[in-house]
Amino acid sequence: MKLRKFLHTVPMKLYLILTAVILFSFFSNDFSLVDIQKTAVILAAGIDRTDSGFALTAQLAVPKGEDRTTGGTSSVEIETEGETVSDCVTLIYTKTGWVPKLVFCDLIVIGEEAAKEDVVSYLNYFLRNDYMPDTCLLAVCEGKARDLISSQSALEDTSSLAVSQLFSDAALKSGRVVSKTLKDFAIDYYGVSASSCLPYVRKTEQPDGQGGSSGGAGGGSGSAGAQDTGSGSGAPQIYSAEETALFAEGKLVAVLPREQTLAYNLIGGKVVSGTFNAEEKGKPITLTVIRDKGKVSLKLEKEPVAELSLDLTLRLCCRSISAPIEDIASDRLSDEAIQNAGTVVRGYLEDLFKTCKESGCDLFLLKRSLYRSSLKKFAARKDSLLETVTPEIKVKVRSMK
Repeated sequence: MKLRKFLHTVPMKLYLILTAVILFSFFSNDFSLVDIQKTAVILAAGIDRTDSGFALTAQLAVPKGEDRTTGGTSSVEIETEGETVSDCVTLIYTKTGWVPKLVFCDLIVIGEEAAKEDVVSYLNYFLRNDYMPDTCLLAVCEGKARDLISSQSALEDTSSLAVSQLFSDAALKSGRVVSKTLKDFAIDYYGVSASSCLPYVRKTEQPDGQGGSSGGAGGGSGSAGAQDTGSGSGAPQIYSAEETALFAEGKLVAVLPREQTLAYNLIGGKVVSGTFNAEEKGKPITLTVIRDKGKVSLKLEKEPVAELSLDLTLRLCCRSISAPIEDIASDRLSDEAIQNAGTVVRGYLEDLFKTCKESGCDLFLLKRSLYRSSLKKFAARKDSLLETVTPEIKVKVRSMK
């Protein structure tokens, strides 16, 4: 009753003014729609260093098929150079007449040589851009990022889509790759440990007659990539990311081989159904990780100790030799296989810790643990922590019941 009485007291002119304001707001808004005819939709960006600044290779989405009836996406690569990354992005408009949009950018690749400098100087523009998704994947590549972005994939329409597929949920659960987003890397960089890691991507030329990219890539990125790829031809490429680039204070300091990448994922408790090889009776066997529990803790005694604890439940995946039917029907591991598996994993962890210590990368975030436990101890030990810390590795392996 009170609401009705109030509405009756509102003058009709106010109703008209409010209606006009609402209609004006409605019809003057573009509802955040993108005019595809005037927009350069950037799918991926590759960044390299030049003598005078930066080189940006942007992969732009274009319609696939001249008759517009063919499904899928093709791409074209635009290369620009400038004193800053912002200059490079602005020059895309100069070259194409299209306004570059980063809202759909899902991948940023940094060239190997460029990664040896502080990479946040490259990422600064993307971190400041309000339309850049925080979930954008980051990676380092062998050679120049330009060559990777411009290459032709043997499996997908665009190279960026093929590289992004390397970091699927299934791949991450296998423990073979690591994945970092723009947001994750920034948090690591500005944290007290100032250390992080990124997947290290390599490309391999697919031999003739053993596969090929779908038609759209051949008309877009295929022909463009053929001129710039390091392979010297336009042959389709296969990509891998089983190695991991380590960063300290934003600079590339080491590259982990595939075994140490697996060890890092195991200690993080991220592996489900991943596999690795061991031995039994001098013959190779492959084991599957069924359950993975990992933990890293810092103990401060006379000297700091990093305790790496790993608890694995495994099953037998396959042997390298023939076996009787009763053996094939069983997934259980022998005592010898369990012991050997523990030795293998321990070796991976020891090598991983050694690489991190020698490179100065606080991959296990030990400084962060010290900072959270005691500001006083952190101030006293932060500069010498990585040099003085010693590992204490505990590996427990059991067979699936």
